[in-house]
Amino acid sequence: MGAKPFATEADLCAAFIAQLPPLWTAYAETAGWDILLAAGDGTQIGVQAKLRLNAKVLDQAVGEGWECWREDGPDFRAVLVPEHGHESLCRALGLVLIHARGDGRSFEPNLRFDHGYRSWHFWNPTRRHKLPAFVPDVVAGASGPVQLTRWKVAALRIFARLEIRGEVTRADFKELGIDIRRWIAPQGWLRPGAVPGQFVATPRLSVAAQHPEVWPQVLADERKNAAAAAPRGDLLTAAAA
Repeated sequence: MGAKPFATEADLCAAFIAQLPPLWTAYAETAGWDILLAAGDGTQIGVQAKLRLNAKVLDQAVGEGWECWREDGPDFRAVLVPEHGHESLCRALGLVLIHARGDGRSFEPNLRFDHGYRSWHFWNPTRRHKLPAFVPDVVAGASGPVQLTRWKVAALRIFARLEIRGEVTRADFKELGIDIRRWIAPQGWLRPGAVPGQFVATPRLSVAAQHPEVWPQVLADERKNAAAAAPRGDLLTAAAA
């Protein structure tokens, strides 16, 4: 390939994601994969990336334990590397080797062919991975990556409710399935409000700053939910205002 076109695994992942066709949605740093690809029909491909094919990336892609196929997982598993080589070893492990072409901007095999992946080894998972409610706005393949976890989505919903209503209660945390204790601790994000049982925000840094693309989506979703739940009289009052 000559000069190596990728300085980091994050660069490799970004180039790969950039050339994906609309068929695929890339979920970065999701369910233990550098990239979890999801097609419109629900098909999933788990991708682990490395700048060189080695035992570590093969081990990551195969999974832990001889019964890993019984766990939640993708339909297909792949390793993403800059250069081709050892395809037969990957096939023996049930993996697909995805590698960059000479230009460093296109990859083989080409996922633009909608059904080319059907000939890959099918892992037959008991259940596919549960996808996040929002496409993560994080860097795939980064060292010590920021992740959009279920807890973070719930936390973003709490911050959205604070912005919309100005307060939250323990019922909000119970509904979203997260523990309130770390939030109301001395160094937490909340303090008691003027009304007993309500909590308001402190000026501390929020998790919203880590997800500048997902945050407005969560806020819009919570505004829609609040409007749908509001009594008709409240809606008429808001409209008149």
